[in-house]
Amino acid sequence: MSSNRRSKNITQGIQRAPNRSMFYGLGYEAGDFNKPMIGVANAHSTITPCNAGLQPLADGAVAALSESGANAQLFGIPTISDGMSMGTEGMKYSLVSREVISDCIETCVSGQWMDGVLVFGGCDKNMPGGMMGMLRANVPAIFVYGGTILPGRLDDRDLNIVSVFEAVGEHSAGRISDDDLLAIERNAIPGTGSCGGMYTANTMSSAFEALGLSLPYSSTMANVESEKLISTQDSARALVKAVELDLKPRDIVTREAIENAVSVVMATGGSTNAVLHFLAIAHAAEVPWDIDDFERIRKKVPVICDLKPSGEHMAIDLHRVGGIPRVMKMMLDAGLLHGECLTITGKTVAENLADIESGCPEGQDVIRPVESPIYAEGHLAVLRGNLAPDGAVAKITGLKNPVMSGPARVFDDEQSALDAILAGKVIAGDVVVMRYLGPRGGPGMPEMLAPTSALVGQGLGESVGLVTDGRFSGGTWGMVVGHVAPEAYAGGLLALVEEGDTIRIDSHELVLELEVSDEELASRRASWQRPEPRYRRGVLAKFARNAASASRGAVLDLYDDFD
Repeated sequence: MSSNRRSKNITQGIQRAPNRSMFYGLGYEAGDFNKPMIGVANAHSTITPCNAGLQPLADGAVAALSESGANAQLFGIPTISDGMSMGTEGMKYSLVSREVISDCIETCVSGQWMDGVLVFGGCDKNMPGGMMGMLRANVPAIFVYGGTILPGRLDDRDLNIVSVFEAVGEHSAGRISDDDLLAIERNAIPGTGSCGGMYTANTMSSAFEALGLSLPYSSTMANVESEKLISTQDSARALVKAVELDLKPRDIVTREAIENAVSVVMATGGSTNAVLHFLAIAHAAEVPWDIDDFERIRKKVPVICDLKPSGEHMAIDLHRVGGIPRVMKMMLDAGLLHGECLTITGKTVAENLADIESGCPEGQDVIRPVESPIYAEGHLAVLRGNLAPDGAVAKITGLKNPVMSGPARVFDDEQSALDAILAGKVIAGDVVVMRYLGPRGGPGMPEMLAPTSALVGQGLGESVGLVTDGRFSGGTWGMVVGHVAPEAYAGGLLALVEEGDTIRIDSHELVLELEVSDEELASRRASWQRPEPRYRRGVLAKFARNAASASRGAVLDLYDDFD
């Protein structure tokens, strides 16, 4: 079977003479029309350090594809810097960018009849957006993560972007000086690469390696180190072989493969955003998967990696002690992975891991043995109750106060909540409610790293609860509950919470409850009115009109019918 089985639709036959003429204008020769056309979805951007180091990798991929007998077709995909937009109106475009990226990939690959596609990612939404686009197009594909950032350093202390957000809270509480804050600000980001803890970018890259659509070891490499370019070129060569075999993403992304990916997210202490994104990825793959599947996986997979934000180490530290393959080998030996799942290498998970040493690596404290984990169960829990009948997501491990009840401090936007926190108006025992920030109400379901980090910086990370229909950064930790569904804008009970109401968060019983009588809630419901849309035109308006619930991944194409 030929490797140009798709592209021949626009390159072969008399009727395609005009099409070939366009290719000649790009420097093609007659023999090139028998080669596979491989898309290179390049997320290079000087918007953010996460993506600023991608161009050399894309150039390397193009060269490797050419050497492997393929025609590389480079096209751009956009990005939004979560770190730069955080705490501003711009953050509402972050989740929107996931959909834009997936649309770009599907459009280019399908419209140009590409035989395969190599997708680069850097900042958070590049990963799920890229994967969703790969699955929609369903041509042979591989994901290449641009790599993590190395830690910043200050006074023998490792720094990262979350260090700066937390420093803002410390400064507002008078715990550090202006000079201290400036020093942290200037030293936290030493160069290119994605945020360095097991935050959302590294969570998703690690999950994609476990999923089988990235090469082993590739997900935890640093952008600036030479092995990243070597791995990228290996990825390009692996993709050419996958095109020859006609090995497509939906052949790889099965229900069992998603279980493997989510299990690795649990084992590594990954981001809450993985819940939202894997719901969307499963939807794109047309694989049955719902929010309760995360709870099923959580109960059987322990946390064995001591990684930030709730642990001590960075993603590069994990890489240096064996990376995701070593974690997966330990999990496979413990019966926590499906070894039979196919991967982009053409081998199964078990075959890819066959030569890796069993057991926990010695002389390190990044990875713990499965039999003596950091936490016996996973950290990403689905809470339910009258405030979240369709589910909410929380990180529940390592909390000093796993159960709390307190008075609601209600805010209808993020900025007013942040202002109150920085002004010292939120105290221990409070439960901060930030609402109308869901997929439709935000719109765009922005992340809440600024308020959560401010609480941590003020020493309130363990004593103040936070409940929102928005999202949290992968760098968030503490008694925080997000993705509340139904969201306030859709008439969820979160919309009816009033200042001073008692909210109970119970991470043992997995309960999120508003302790107000049914009679009182009925009275409030009768007088509630949905707020006017924040946007009536443009991409945010389109997202608000079409977004599904967070419990369904906030996807834009959840259609039961077309009537």
